[in-house]
Amino acid sequence: MNKITEKEILNSSVVKLVVEAPRIAKKRKAGHFVIVKIDEKGERIPLTIADADPDKGTITLIIQRVGVTSHKLFRMDRGDIIMDVVGPLGHATEIEKVGTVLCAGGGVGIAPLLPIARAFKEEGNRVITVLAARNKDLLILEDEIRNCSDEVIIMTDDGSYGNKGLVTHGMGKVLEREKVNLAVTIGPAIMMKFAALTSQKYNVPTIASLNSIMVDGTGMCGACRVTVDGKTKFVCVDGPEFDAHLIDFDEMIMRLGGYEVEERKAYERFLKTV
Repeated sequence: MNKITEKEILNSSVVKLVVEAPRIAKKRKAGHFVIVKIDEKGERIPLTIADADPDKGTITLIIQRVGVTSHKLFRMDRGDIIMDVVGPLGHATEIEKVGTVLCAGGGVGIAPLLPIARAFKEEGNRVITVLAARNKDLLILEDEIRNCSDEVIIMTDDGSYGNKGLVTHGMGKVLEREKVNLAVTIGPAIMMKFAALTSQKYNVPTIASLNSIMVDGTGMCGACRVTVDGKTKFVCVDGPEFDAHLIDFDEMIMRLGGYEVEERKAYERFLKTV
């Protein structure tokens, strides 16, 4: 059983849950994720491990309320039990000293970016982080990111905080002024696509952490398939990180919308019961 020990509402649609998972906490590394199932009838959803405390035996999950399961998780509280938390899954981020690392995160993608930025900083790299959100109220984990970055650039669509513009505008400013040895981007698929195109102009190797459709998390179902360098890969076992310049983002974006109608109808039915 996985008890929720802490809960913090980060904004109107995002919640932070600290969950008991001692074995996962001991083995987890930056880039790993878990598959969560709330109860016997619940669906499986992938969630990146935003943080872990091996001594307390807990992991931190950041959940955005977008569908039925995420809405249920959002409503759970301290002391509640999540039936299944399976992990750590996927390949951990390859952390090494490369020089200057540019981290670009958008929306709830800032959560999985945090442990990666922290790991690169601890390895002795210079870390510059660009955070993007639609507005100030939707920006998450700013203080935590600042604690592991040499510089933080904030971008908001409406200019309500930091600089007005997209994550690519912030990336462009950095790439214009100094040499970057590696870029990491995590966020909405469309954001990662254009972040990759931006870094490609400057020949900067770039990693993207994907959040495609997942079911079992073990590579058996094939639901999370993506095309990388013309080859089929499974995000849950081959990823979640890939060379961003080789990912077919257009195909991925199309697949992410494959169940949009069904998911919306299910969510609408669910909202009538709460």
